[in-house]
Amino acid sequence: MKIIKRNGTEVVFDINKIVMAVTKANEAADEKVRMTPLQIRRISEHVEVACEEMGRSPSVEEIQDLVEKSIMAHGAFEVAKEYITYRYTRSLLRQSNTTDDRILSLIECNNEEVKQENANKNPTINAVQRDYMAGEVSKDITNRILLPPEIVAAHESGIIHFHDSDYYAQHMHNCDLVNLDDMLQNGTVISGTLIEKPHSFSTACNIATQIIAQVASNQYGGQSISLTHLAPFVQISREKIRKSVEKEMQTFGIQSSEEAISKVVEERLRDEVRRGVQTIQYQVVTLMTTNGQAPFITVFMYLNEARNEQEKKDLAMIIEETLRQRYEGVKNEKGVWITPAFPKLIYVLEEENVREGTPYWYLTKLAAQCTAKRMVPDYISEKKMKEYKLSKGETPGNGDVYTCMGCRSFLTPDRSGNGWDNVARAKNYEPGKPKYYGRFNQGVVTINLVDVALSSGRDMTKFWELFEERLELCHTALQCRHERLKGTLSDAAPILWQYGALARLDKGEPIDKLLYGGYSTISLGYAGLYECVKYMTGKSHTDAEAKPFALSVMQKMNDKCLEWKTAENIDYSLYGTPLESTTYKFAKCLQKRFGIIPGITDKSYITNSYHVHVAESIDAFTKLRFEAEFQQLSPGGAISYVEVPNMQQNIDAVLELMQFIYDNIMYAELNTKSDYCQICGYDGEIEIQEDDNKLVWVCPQCGNRDQSKMNVARRTCGYIGTQYWNQGRTQEIKDRVLHL
Repeated sequence: MKIIKRNGTEVVFDINKIVMAVTKANEAADEKVRMTPLQIRRISEHVEVACEEMGRSPSVEEIQDLVEKSIMAHGAFEVAKEYITYRYTRSLLRQSNTTDDRILSLIECNNEEVKQENANKNPTINAVQRDYMAGEVSKDITNRILLPPEIVAAHESGIIHFHDSDYYAQHMHNCDLVNLDDMLQNGTVISGTLIEKPHSFSTACNIATQIIAQVASNQYGGQSISLTHLAPFVQISREKIRKSVEKEMQTFGIQSSEEAISKVVEERLRDEVRRGVQTIQYQVVTLMTTNGQAPFITVFMYLNEARNEQEKKDLAMIIEETLRQRYEGVKNEKGVWITPAFPKLIYVLEEENVREGTPYWYLTKLAAQCTAKRMVPDYISEKKMKEYKLSKGETPGNGDVYTCMGCRSFLTPDRSGNGWDNVARAKNYEPGKPKYYGRFNQGVVTINLVDVALSSGRDMTKFWELFEERLELCHTALQCRHERLKGTLSDAAPILWQYGALARLDKGEPIDKLLYGGYSTISLGYAGLYECVKYMTGKSHTDAEAKPFALSVMQKMNDKCLEWKTAENIDYSLYGTPLESTTYKFAKCLQKRFGIIPGITDKSYITNSYHVHVAESIDAFTKLRFEAEFQQLSPGGAISYVEVPNMQQNIDAVLELMQFIYDNIMYAELNTKSDYCQICGYDGEIEIQEDDNKLVWVCPQCGNRDQSKMNVARRTCGYIGTQYWNQGRTQEIKDRVLHL
């Protein structure tokens, strides 16, 4: 069994250290009340058993809590007092160098907590270590100076989660939709160099990747671009290629028909589109931003976003090539085709592509094949989104369709109805048209719904009282995020605020006007609805008797967001938190505060947002239909998924699911597996096994347990992760049941 020390390092459990600590406390007590060596041994053994029953690596703090309780259970209160005094004294001594210890453990690559914090960061790489080191300093400053003590205490106790505190010291926002159209059509500046409108599709793709890298280095969340913004450059390349072909024919004295010329032009054009798309895919995969990872980029594919029929056909060509290349994958260091984590792809299901016989059905079939093999694209239903996302004056069925910012965070509809009169001074502003590209999210704070429920002791009156208090605590934390961004000058991130990604403000101009009126959003996250409902009602929220309570919890959070929005003119929005590493943190905090409660705190994770529990038996269609109602009550962002087996030989079933998504839910994805063992070449599912109370990934063919010598891809929080998961998330992956 392993334990996690305070600096994050993982070491083997040693019962003798407990014996020694209790013995010292025992010797400090009056001789009349001391315990016998046998009693001390029994206390130590009881703690060891309790640690083993956790099913994960306990922290030093958790072990010390168990020691305290065991001493008191033996009636040795004076000894317990000495032990508590010793703990407190040591705690005071540690306060001066906790950050130093965590940074040093990072450099030596033995900080288990941080190593597994992000499923797409390799903690052994210098760039990642540099980012993590800076993050530790930022968290230290944030906790000691920048945040109110009650927010810090609630965060550390797992009552709420103040996301991305490792970036909070800087004036940085969360995620956004890049106004790529403005930057490509009207020029931008990158690293002090003027970038003018490109004269070919391939150049536009190259510039797009540079923009993506720059944006990623100036924020901490996901970003999204639309392929529609690249589509106009296909026609520019077509005209350029035509001139070249005609010149060649004149040079060689060749007379040819218009049909023949057009055929040659289109062949060369497709080749250029192929190269351009390849540039985006390979650049995104190989780029490393200043935070030590590939950009968290989402690529949006929406045919009806095109402005005319020719542009739609050109966009379809780009989408087709994007899907084909993603289906193929990328080669790992062994030259084997594997599934890359990025870019994330979103494909919009619409009337022109969702059924056999529609003009772009061939793209939807290709998307289905790609999903079955590579887990992307994910799917947005144009039909459902037009029902939900209504800008000012729009009616259900006539709303807006736009991409999320990264994996699931959605902007609120344009309540100005006219792009806020171009408050961002974008050069592609269209009066009277709702605006989405160029907008952003200020940050996230998540409430732990499970903790609210357990703190109430199943008393419904107390539950709602506590819920109100915790929501106001989140409100205070969210206001801190907002205030931290206020006063930020455009000079802090020129690519964002001055050169078109989000705005074209003057140098030295504050971004404050972009923080109000709904131009940007700020997110109230939530986690553990399933466990909350299960504890309060005794049933899963899929049960007809428990569902009304679950919906009332969701409605309460929406009502609070509306209340805050009305009072402050800031678009608070309810957000289904992905919980990548926080699921483990929340679970550990709940166990520490409330102990092991069967069905509630007996796992090393809690359930993401409103999702059906991963181990609950439910079919794909029922799950999507059920979650659709909750997704609608999570307007700040949410995504539903179904867990499926290898579907590469059953594309018809994938297509059936996609059509169901179109008719029933706004945003959904299919989760499958995509693994490879570099030792033996096995390309089936890499398994999760328990070893010395720790979950490890194991190749079932050769027994390889070295994560650096296997490629494992799993969807963990909307994005695809690639094998750096903490123990809580690993257990959650292990517990997943198939829905199809």
